[in-house]
Amino acid sequence: MAEKKEKVLSVNNLVINFKTDNGILKAVRNVSFDLYQGETLCIVGESGSGKSVTSKTIMGILANNAIIADGNIIYRGENLLEISEDEFYKIRGHKIGMIFQDPLSSLNPIVKIGKQITEAMLINSDKLKTMYNDLISDDLIRYKNTLAKMNIAISTERKKLDALISETRAKEGRTAQQRAADKALIKQKQAEFKAFEKKTREEYMGKAKEYKAILAETEKKAKKEVAAYKGQVTEEYKARQAEIKGKLSAASTKEEKDALKKELELAKEDLDNKLCITKAEAKRRALEIMKEVGIPEPERRYNQYPFEFSGGMRQRIVIAIALTASPEILICDEPTTALDVTIQAQILELINKIKAERNLSCIFITHDLGVVANMADRVAVMYAGKIVEYGTSDEIFFEPKHPYTWALLSSIPDVDSKEKLEAIPGTPPNMIHPPKGDAFAIRSKYAMNIDFREEPPFFKLSDTHYAATWLLDPHAPKVEMPKIVSERIKNSLEGGAQ
Repeated sequence: MAEKKEKVLSVNNLVINFKTDNGILKAVRNVSFDLYQGETLCIVGESGSGKSVTSKTIMGILANNAIIADGNIIYRGENLLEISEDEFYKIRGHKIGMIFQDPLSSLNPIVKIGKQITEAMLINSDKLKTMYNDLISDDLIRYKNTLAKMNIAISTERKKLDALISETRAKEGRTAQQRAADKALIKQKQAEFKAFEKKTREEYMGKAKEYKAILAETEKKAKKEVAAYKGQVTEEYKARQAEIKGKLSAASTKEEKDALKKELELAKEDLDNKLCITKAEAKRRALEIMKEVGIPEPERRYNQYPFEFSGGMRQRIVIAIALTASPEILICDEPTTALDVTIQAQILELINKIKAERNLSCIFITHDLGVVANMADRVAVMYAGKIVEYGTSDEIFFEPKHPYTWALLSSIPDVDSKEKLEAIPGTPPNMIHPPKGDAFAIRSKYAMNIDFREEPPFFKLSDTHYAATWLLDPHAPKVEMPKIVSERIKNSLEGGAQ
């Protein structure tokens, strides 16, 4: 059971808006989910449902016009929405990796793939610098996070103020009295913001000065420790070098001299590897990862360009790049969208294999429920910025309860079903003006009057299965799922029994 596993990531009541020329777009609305060690959580929904925005928020790569209005993302006890960019730099790619949906645009077309795979390793190749950063990390992060929390708190309030001003000024048909009242309100809110900003800066800057003094002492100690380590390994190398050279001068045969010269080279290589990741070491690791992701003849293909690879192979390269830092969480944002069905299956099998071998926790984002059938442990179905159904893979595929989940299942091609595929009518709503009540109601043939008036709560079906639909209310009429869905479930269960 997932509940007994270690929780590695927790998203709680996440609300993400975007400031646009037409108003505030509500992209993610009160999204919550947990990710456990070694499991795959699949987030499924149509384009525009908020899947990718949620994943980009976890990675800290949202666009500048994004407003994080509420919620938190807890990773290893820290809220990712409050940490500094310095700490995010240590997490992004290193602890949480991401595979994007278009491998061609993710790779530089004029750089050989070997260089692209080793780039991150070589950027962080200075082991002395890494050692120094690790020694000062806790105190530096505490100092930087204090400043970051201050700036985030101020920025969040400023964005709320900007949004209020934009929405107020966008009102149409206001009387002179209403305009005066709105102007007074804006002035009041601006004064409140200035007071909040002053109080916040005073509160956080006091702590920041204290932490900066502690950091300065830590930096002095770290420099001494790094220098001592460098001196130690250098002295060990010099002693070893002198010993080998003494033997070399006394050697009488060519074989002995060649062996000792090789030993000298290995001693120097050992020193270099203790001080930095060399190009040779980075290449060795890259070839290992290329082999791991199923790229044939890695030695030859290491020097090729992206255009010399097929779509499936390019996706394997992107996966290899994501794995170079050995992350513990891997976010796959529609990694099979641009691939044909056969290659899709190969990439999904590869991700499953790597996940099992490395004990990765995986968030898999897709618009196609059929893609995740054989790899999801749990599934979150998203629509209009909200999770509308949440459960284990078996619960979503064999006991779906939300009309939107039924609609997604009804649109998947299936060789066994004789029923006609059903397209979802209409289009997703305009999230600048989200519909009142259940956002899917206008597209659902099962919608009731209450769906247009009130947003449904989550109804608990089991300890792991929840769905936000008024059809589960005790007072709602009994509604059967579409015949095409029930037929597929029946066929799947009969197939499994055989």
